[in-house]
Amino acid sequence: MAHLQPLPPQTTPELADDFAIFEQILGFVPNSLLTMQRRPEIVRGFGVLTKAVMSPQGSVDLGFKRLLAHFASRAAGCQYCEAHSLIAAKIHGISDEKVAAVWEYQTSPLYSDAERVALDYALAAGSVPNAVDDALMVRMKAHWQDDEIVEILAAICLYGFLNRWNDSMATDLEEAPTALGDEVLAKGGWTGGKHRQS
Repeated sequence: MAHLQPLPPQTTPELADDFAIFEQILGFVPNSLLTMQRRPEIVRGFGVLTKAVMSPQGSVDLGFKRLLAHFASRAAGCQYCEAHSLIAAKIHGISDEKVAAVWEYQTSPLYSDAERVALDYALAAGSVPNAVDDALMVRMKAHWQDDEIVEILAAICLYGFLNRWNDSMATDLEEAPTALGDEVLAKGGWTGGKHRQS
């Protein structure tokens, strides 16, 4: 059960446009933001950062940025964000087959070599202590331009905030991410953990 209960979205009407950003990303307003709205400026600031990081004007595919977020969240152990990022990946064009193969990304023909190294990078960057080293950066630079690496790391770091927020709050998972977690992630050991509503 969440340490703080989310407030209804109507609690802070001036956040309607900010909440709309996340409805486009996920199809619903996440409980994390409904909790965060106790300090509206944090929601607004996070919305601005999210729009900048997940901008469609970037070079890195929007759906793939959500896969990066998934791997960073996996490294951090945030089961809430693991499920949320996969929902967002599907909404932004990652196929059901590719999502279903997320545990086999190193061997699945659905993933390219460039994607594999970037997902390795997300696991390393999301770990504590950080595991990005020179050898991994050499591999990254063989497949990604510098500006793309900046976008990739920004997606990882955006979810670093959410990982700490949601694990510290024990944010309750909503219905859709719970169902996806049970369908796809459970085979790799995902349970929903402290984020399952009781």
